[in-house]
Amino acid sequence: MYLKLALLSFAFTSLLLLVHGSPVQGPSGTSHPLYARAPATFKHPGVLVNKAQLDFVKTKVAAKAQPWYDAYNAMLADPLAASTRPPSPFQTVACGSGSMDPGDGCREEREDALAAYANALAWYISGTQSYATKAISYMNAWARNIKDHTASNAPLQTGWSGASWARAAEIIRYSNAGWSSSDITAFENMLRNVYLPKIIGGSEKNGNWELVMMEAAQGISVFLNDASSYDKAMNKFFGRAPAYVYLTSDGSCPKAAPSSGFTSCSQVQTYWNQNTFPENGIAQETCRDFVHTGYGIASMSHIAETSKIQGTDLWTTDVGTRIRYALGFHAQFELGTPASSWLCGGSVDLGSGKQDFQITEVGYNALNGRLGFNMPNTGTLTQQNRPG
Repeated sequence: MYLKLALLSFAFTSLLLLVHGSPVQGPSGTSHPLYARAPATFKHPGVLVNKAQLDFVKTKVAAKAQPWYDAYNAMLADPLAASTRPPSPFQTVACGSGSMDPGDGCREEREDALAAYANALAWYISGTQSYATKAISYMNAWARNIKDHTASNAPLQTGWSGASWARAAEIIRYSNAGWSSSDITAFENMLRNVYLPKIIGGSEKNGNWELVMMEAAQGISVFLNDASSYDKAMNKFFGRAPAYVYLTSDGSCPKAAPSSGFTSCSQVQTYWNQNTFPENGIAQETCRDFVHTGYGIASMSHIAETSKIQGTDLWTTDVGTRIRYALGFHAQFELGTPASSWLCGGSVDLGSGKQDFQITEVGYNALNGRLGFNMPNTGTLTQQNRPG
């Protein structure tokens, strides 16, 4: 259930990014070093989408233009967007492995955060106040209740939910939606005191954990206008991103994340479940499954897009190059290319198929639509995954 709803949210949000400028050939992506740089003044709304992108899609939906109109209606038809759906806040969200053990509030928190985001988008696109009121009700309910995330999956759970909360809150706060200043302060306190401390330190587990944690930390930092936390999140990201997607220019072995403690190639190979690296775009979790790999690539793309909105264009750097190759490498298998014998023992786990890899829109728009890179497999998969 969570996977389906999360991917629906990703798919619609990504369609918001189909705002093409004149395609130009992008740089190689290795011309300058990466360093954290919070803007002097944060731009709002500025988490994944900005006002120009939202206004663009609002116009497209009003004109019933495709694919925006079908994507918008698909979002409204999802149970998360239902006007009768109530918030289900918990004081303590306890999520162990697989969001179980004991699993208290895990699904409810993730879905309420996504519901707030869906209603925030619906409010902005339609101008219907009831959507704004619904989004606010979710955010207020959790701000008044939640005190902590516990159990082994607490950082991952906090990242998943925090990323959606930040997107929803940015749209509502900066669109005259009727969110009171006292309620905004309560929500800020929730993000600052309950969410940010759980994720800002990063993770030594599989890369998709730390990537979504930094996605959430970046978005929360934008909402809080917190330059220090923004830079901390970005520094963590700059250590993890090159350790998540391999480029042949890295050498014969992928890079290790700074916090991993790995000192040899054999340790990295074991971590990746892969011994040889002859092509660009292999990801740390490719030989695990494409669902978790998709989570990681999606978070990399979302961080790059938010960073661009905030004044630093990561799409034209090493980050963008890694995302481009990761999308193309995995898209070929989603489209039916069999795995070579050198890759994952000759077999890759696609999950349930293309519907589990609906994470290409953000990167494809940025790298193909704005920068003009030729990405045939990614383009085909993106078109196949669109609503309609």
